[in-house]
Amino acid sequence: MHKSSVEQRTKTAVESFGSAALAIGDIHPGMSLFSVTRGQWSMIDAISHVLDKVGTSKISLWTWTVAEYEVQTLTRLRNDRRLTSGRLVIDSGARVKNMGLIQEWKGTFGPDSVRYVANHAKICRIESESGLRLLLRGSMNLNFNPRFEQFDITEGGADFDLVEQIENEIEPLPDSATGKQVWKASRVSEAFDSEQLALFAGLKVWSK
Repeated sequence: MHKSSVEQRTKTAVESFGSAALAIGDIHPGMSLFSVTRGQWSMIDAISHVLDKVGTSKISLWTWTVAEYEVQTLTRLRNDRRLTSGRLVIDSGARVKNMGLIQEWKGTFGPDSVRYVANHAKICRIESESGLRLLLRGSMNLNFNPRFEQFDITEGGADFDLVEQIENEIEPLPDSATGKQVWKASRVSEAFDSEQLALFAGLKVWSK
């Protein structure tokens, strides 16, 4: 992203009662959009709209866990021929329920395409072949959720670079990684002392 286009960033805020396509609209260099929704569209809808606009791209997706009704959304991404590469940054606890899905993701995008971390962030980074660098983030998960949610999308800038840098610094771990290895890869210990971390010892098992 050229510095000048970031300095001339177009900032927009919208209240969405319709679709992701209507809320986000056209994708252009230097854009910055904030939206409040009623949950009528989800992160996967925003991703799909962006890909419709920018075409062939690389993608990275940060998510907490994948519920049964969200599996098809990741399957859609795996089967999207516009994607030249994909990276999944997922909370390590998702291995309890989602190992089959994780293995399918690796089968599509390669054995090094998954990062296990302690994660609750919902982020998507899309880099198009045309040079657009889009960062999507919000409160919503992959599925729609009929309650207030917030969403942001920006093109270019330090936010995209920061997320990419963090991703590249995360140590790839095997599927059998221990909780201790995940904490280390997430660098959580650099933000909390040992007494605080003791409260969160062990891997979280997601309830059905």
